[in-house]
Amino acid sequence: MIRSVVVGCGSYLPERVLTNADLAKLVDTSDEWIVERTGIRQRHIAADGEKTSDLALKAAEAALKNAGIDAASVDLIVLATSTPDETFPATACRVQAQLGMTRGFAFDVQAVCSGFVYALATADNFIKAGQAKTALVIGAETFSRILDWTDRTTCVLFADGAGALVLKAEEGTGTNADRGILTTHLHSDGRHHDLLYVDGGPSSTQTTGHLRMLGKEVFRHAVVNLAEVVRETLDAVGMQPADIDWLVPHQANKRIIDGTARKLGMGTDRVVLTVDRHGNTSAASVPLALAEAVADGRIKRGDVVLVEAMGGGFTWGSGLIRW
Repeated sequence: MIRSVVVGCGSYLPERVLTNADLAKLVDTSDEWIVERTGIRQRHIAADGEKTSDLALKAAEAALKNAGIDAASVDLIVLATSTPDETFPATACRVQAQLGMTRGFAFDVQAVCSGFVYALATADNFIKAGQAKTALVIGAETFSRILDWTDRTTCVLFADGAGALVLKAEEGTGTNADRGILTTHLHSDGRHHDLLYVDGGPSSTQTTGHLRMLGKEVFRHAVVNLAEVVRETLDAVGMQPADIDWLVPHQANKRIIDGTARKLGMGTDRVVLTVDRHGNTSAASVPLALAEAVADGRIKRGDVVLVEAMGGGFTWGSGLIRW
């Protein structure tokens, strides 16, 4: 059978770093308050004029370099974002043009913080169907553009960044020993719209709007949903939590990550954590964490890596990859 094998990864973070001390000058908060509730100590913020496509392009270029291939080899770009450059066309098409890619196809996926997992599953299915051989899967966000900087319950959480993977079609045996994406699982439940949303849009207010969230309710759903989808994923391939080398979760909140790991009986030594330095970069958080763990040598060829995320909608999902 055809497997979607990860052959490269890359990331990009804007130069500007915003610390908790910096935020304390803007809103009634403190480093202690933020760290205790979220685990976040700093985050990166895009420069004036720096667009989501700019971040995505740099992450894509880094991933292609890591893979040792050029853009001419790519026939699919799936870009996950909730903060596109424009209402249309797709930000993926801007990245396609900037890469000099003139073949194949490119489109955006919008599932908020689950976006990268959705994009990964989408690209995997195109590859398995034989409609693409080499895919760029990107998560990129400029969430700083949709934050209410007077709302301390949200502005301390979110940030900007981009990460990307290169997937390539390779023959596998159909067993768990194959390299590549072994399984993906996606879910949504639109009944929970009011717990995490943006209060604007072209069809409703004709404005961009600001992010709104009921944090305690989101936390409660996240721990339950993420643990359940991870177990669903493992059951699908007959694996146990002990078989996972690395859990790479959406970097929303350290307490959510810790809670999910506890439900799985996993120690923190097998969890990739970047939320303390990156904040919540929504669709970019999982590929940013993957790129960091690959670059520092934690994730190695042959490792079993489980990615998971939950976002507004609610959407949630997971993917199991043998690196």
